Amino acid sequence: MRLSEQGILRRLGGGESIASICAAAGISRDEFDRWWGECIKQRVPSFEGARKAAVASAVEIHRDSVGVPHIVADNDADLFYGFGFAMAQDRLFQLDYLRRKGAGRLAEILGAEGLESDIVARTVGLNRIAGNEWLQLPVETSALLTSFSDGINAFINQSGDRLPIEFDLLDYRPDPWTPLDCITIENEFRWYLTGRLPVIAIPELAKRSLGEGALYREFLQGEADDESIMPVGSYTPSAVNATGDVGACEAVGRAMGMPDDGVGSNNWVVAGRHTARGKPLIASDPHIALEAVSCWYEVRLCGGSFNTAGMAYVGMPAIMIGRNDRVAWSITNNICSLRDLYQERTDEAHPGCFLDDGEWERSRELTETIGVRDAPSVQKTIRFSRNGPIVDELLPPAARETGPVSLKWLGAYEGGWLAAMLAMDRAADASQFKEALRPWHVPTFALLFADVEGHIGFKASGRIPLRRRAERGYRKGWEPDDQWAGLMAFEEMPELTDPEQGWIVTANNRVAADDFPQPLAGTWARGHRAVRIRQMIEGHLQGAGGVSGKLTVEDVRSMQQDVTSLRAIECLPALLNALANCADRRVQEAAVILRGWDGQVETDVVGPALFNVFFTHWTEIVARTRFDDEALPLMVQGAEAIASRLLADDPHGWFPDGKRESRILAAFDQTLNVLSERFGPDMQQWTWGRLHLMPLRHVLSSRGDLSELLDRCGFGVRGDVGTVCNSGCDPDWQASTGGGYRFITDLDQPSRSLWAIDGQSQSGHPGSGHYDDQLEDWIAGRYHEIPLDPDQLASRSCDKLTLEPA
Repeated sequence: MRLSEQGILRRLGGGESIASICAAAGISRDEFDRWWGECIKQRVPSFEGARKAAVASAVEIHRDSVGVPHIVADNDADLFYGFGFAMAQDRLFQLDYLRRKGAGRLAEILGAEGLESDIVARTVGLNRIAGNEWLQLPVETSALLTSFSDGINAFINQSGDRLPIEFDLLDYRPDPWTPLDCITIENEFRWYLTGRLPVIAIPELAKRSLGEGALYREFLQGEADDESIMPVGSYTPSAVNATGDVGACEAVGRAMGMPDDGVGSNNWVVAGRHTARGKPLIASDPHIALEAVSCWYEVRLCGGSFNTAGMAYVGMPAIMIGRNDRVAWSITNNICSLRDLYQERTDEAHPGCFLDDGEWERSRELTETIGVRDAPSVQKTIRFSRNGPIVDELLPPAARETGPVSLKWLGAYEGGWLAAMLAMDRAADASQFKEALRPWHVPTFALLFADVEGHIGFKASGRIPLRRRAERGYRKGWEPDDQWAGLMAFEEMPELTDPEQGWIVTANNRVAADDFPQPLAGTWARGHRAVRIRQMIEGHLQGAGGVSGKLTVEDVRSMQQDVTSLRAIECLPALLNALANCADRRVQEAAVILRGWDGQVETDVVGPALFNVFFTHWTEIVARTRFDDEALPLMVQGAEAIASRLLADDPHGWFPDGKRESRILAAFDQTLNVLSERFGPDMQQWTWGRLHLMPLRHVLSSRGDLSELLDRCGFGVRGDVGTVCNSGCDPDWQASTGGGYRFITDLDQPSRSLWAIDGQSQSGHPGSGHYDDQLEDWIAGRYHEIPLDPDQLASRSCDKLTLEPA
């Protein structure tokens, strides 16, 4: 071979094609594939033997059959050292990528393609926020992060020149890890969960086009929005929202990250009286972008004050979903508004100023220098009003022409997430678990929990900014009445303890009705998944369909695999009614298929493809009726709910010419054309599994031919964006998001086990057997067991690595 290994890897990472490299190296494609296979296998670290390490006593890292580490140590510091070492073994490149993403340093390794992400991070100030938050961490949290970081650095130092393959593809080496990097990753993740600026920009542009009357209110109304987490009677109704009384609140505090300061899921719990074994059952499946390497990290921690297992987010050393010996917990995103966008007022007579309560106040500025690979550095000047950074450049293109818009984000003021999770992981009962959430300010999650005494509960984590008036779009940056009055106090945040019905469900849906005593500022998802989970629980408890009245782990597993589309079931009668009078042969053939479809989104069925492709085109037609071409790509994202209702009726005159049914037929004709162009004229071949493919793409797969070497894709999957078994649809109907990780536990199991599956698997090394070994089980709905019982560890350990005191 005429090229060195390093030379080939650099050329691959630089975007050169495999064919070109083979020609330059004088090898065939078969020879290249054999070389690549050997190369990536050599990068997989050993999980056996003994290593010298900076620990006080021996740390054992046992790997089970799917590569999940079971880490055993005598004390907390050594346990987290082992945690960092194990995570780095599996995910070192991902760790480095995520810290760079949070710090706004991706362009240093990716070049210009990383610049957009870096500008977001630097403008919001994730790097600056993390630095300030590190200084405020509790002593124990800082110490555990330091131990975790030491473990990562130990692995980096021991790896020598056999680092994960991505480092050689991009021709760089990782910097030493610091505890600050963990906080940076936490900041970036909570921005991902709570930033979401289009959620504010869409209502603002809708209001400007529709006015503030009936059309605007109808546009904002969600689907299945009356399905709430907290049932009627679980709180005392109040009219406080309407009065503007903000009630009990905490001070907001002083924002971090300013120039003078140095930034979809399901779960349910069922009480023991409704379960076969008499103790609570709890389930969770967080929905997030699906990629070649999972953002989740399964682990068991045993030693010191911890005996905990479950799922962590990569780079955040704490169990986010899991259980210990006495308590289990799960999460969904509560999607309460933790940020506001402010339209700022300027005047040529007062250059460099923003209006604030009748006074012109000079803006502040800072300059961020962003390094760009193979190009000059970019100097980015960020302006600040009193409310926060000016973020026009971060808004969708259609929303950038309104003048300066600033961002106020609670994540720039408070954190507390990691400290809270570390306390959660060691809670002894439900009441301790709830109290552990007190430091947590961002994000707002819906946490469900249960203990071995049989108690179950719900608590909304975080805090919600209290506003004096409701507003879904931009607020006025110069008006005092649009400023936050404070934060909802921890005691005022929504919660349930041992509800009368004996179960609690959350699925990113409404927390409570509008008569809740505090304004919840919700921008919740549609309630269909929550409705369906409730239906299944009620069906089991009533013995419907011949099932037992008591729930088991297997019942819960089946519930997580449910692919009933309630949107389709609700919309089909109106759609079929609109198609009934059309004489077109293709339309009637498709209508017969839809009429016989039961709403199950299975891969071998045609109905889901017809319905979902139609709904995409119908929603675009609905949005195009009221919004211009520039705004259309953005506004389509917010038009699905009104589109579903417009299938049956148009009471507010959305279509000015009244031609609703003709537009339905036009959307259906587009549907038939799209599917016939892809799959041919035979409608029986238009199955959902041929359309709804799951592309598990690596973050580097857009570079040259790396997708061929790093991606795993091309298979159809069940479900869609609205089903409990969730696999969201991108604009091409591919499953780009979904419930990659699923978790169940029964608090009566003697082994104190949990059952889980991560379809993206444990390892980030493409040469590892654990890069994709859970995928087949994920598709089939099979789970693996992780027991907390130490007596079961030896029988489940496939590999053991010991870190010995140096």
